[in-house]
Amino acid sequence: MPAPSPLRVAIVGSGPAAFFTADVLLGQTEQAVALDMFERLPAPFGLVRFGVAPDHQKIKGVVKSFDKVARRPGFRFFGNVDVGTHVSLDELRQHYHLICIASGAQTDRRLGIPGEDLARSHPATEFVAWYNGHPEFRDCRFDLSVRRVAVIGVGNVAVDVARLLCRTPDELAATDIAPFAEEALAASGVREVYLIGRRGPVQAAFTNPEVRELGDLAGADVCVAPRDVALDALSRAALEQSDDRTLRKKVEILEEFAQRTRTGKPRLLTLRFLASPVELLDDGAGGVGALRLARNRLEDDGRGRLRAVATDESEELPVDMVFRSVGYRGVPMPGLPFDEKGGVIPNDGGRVLDAGAPLRGIYVSGWIKRGPSGVIGTNKPDGAETAAAMLADGARGETLEPAAPDPAAVDALVRARQPDAVTYDDWRRVDAEEVARGKPAGRPRVKCITVDEVLGVLARR
Repeated sequence: MPAPSPLRVAIVGSGPAAFFTADVLLGQTEQAVALDMFERLPAPFGLVRFGVAPDHQKIKGVVKSFDKVARRPGFRFFGNVDVGTHVSLDELRQHYHLICIASGAQTDRRLGIPGEDLARSHPATEFVAWYNGHPEFRDCRFDLSVRRVAVIGVGNVAVDVARLLCRTPDELAATDIAPFAEEALAASGVREVYLIGRRGPVQAAFTNPEVRELGDLAGADVCVAPRDVALDALSRAALEQSDDRTLRKKVEILEEFAQRTRTGKPRLLTLRFLASPVELLDDGAGGVGALRLARNRLEDDGRGRLRAVATDESEELPVDMVFRSVGYRGVPMPGLPFDEKGGVIPNDGGRVLDAGAPLRGIYVSGWIKRGPSGVIGTNKPDGAETAAAMLADGARGETLEPAAPDPAAVDALVRARQPDAVTYDDWRRVDAEEVARGKPAGRPRVKCITVDEVLGVLARR
């Protein structure tokens, strides 16, 4: 059967994975594609808007390429429309030949230790969403009057959290941080921040630019204990056998930190390695009072990876707040299979699998496909792989058979269910307003936070 023309495609989600997939689908010339992108929030770009730290504006520049995708013929955006609430997956099947889920990983992984639910113990995902102005986290509360904070994890998100806790008010004033978060952080009583990794420096997941930036903070000295950067035999061998220059450089950066002495800056950021949290201790009033850590050693797991194994050595670290940053986790999409262990939708190269067999016309891209790994750019080849599978299936006619593929039918359905849907032209008006708000203060933008605020700009409130 020949491919439908045009191929009607729906993408659920509007983050990097969604746009990289859309870029390939709309950029090729072999098959005409009409693409609708659905986003439950009133603003596009996913983690670029709500996950990338506000002091990392260069990284956010990737939205310029996403904007070019959105301006291509055949692209439509349905913001403030939740697939699963306003329209169902089964209803999308009635309107599209191919459907791609690019919903990311929306929750956090837990530590699974006693005391994890004490007051002032938080997932880093909530803190990040809060300071980035995510509308669903606007009302979160973080007691920043405390003195000592531990961030569990040594990925880039953990580094972002630690760095934002150490930024000065002047540094925050030049960013697009949410105003309420800026006010809270500027008045923060935090003076000591610990960044804690269960394995050693060689295995740390942060990138070199991220960790190097910690050494240049205006308001915080950085410290690493020499013991923590002294490589064990297995890590030393792994480093010597590797031809990865960035890995060697990472270790050199940390070794240089270990040689530093305090210069009198108001805050101290300490990096700890080979330490695992085993319990959060109650301060006697239901809040975090200390963190019990086990000292680890590294062992070969027999599969080429070094795993952390707890020793008999432990310590209690006096901290008042804990942010756990040990990974994001995907959530199920109603009507699709889900791998609970991996937190992903099972798939083969982007084709969704149900009991091991491809589910006709349904695909995944990004973190919900492979798990929360990599940086923004990692989603580009991932999205290209999924798009290639979609185009190949489309060319063979291996698609859904929608009863109402007319674009007007989808528009009518969405408008009936969600009159406050946001188009891409709507978003461009909101974007221009945010940028205009930021100019007087020298900021890149001042974000519209709530749905009502967005709709107010659009004169719907």
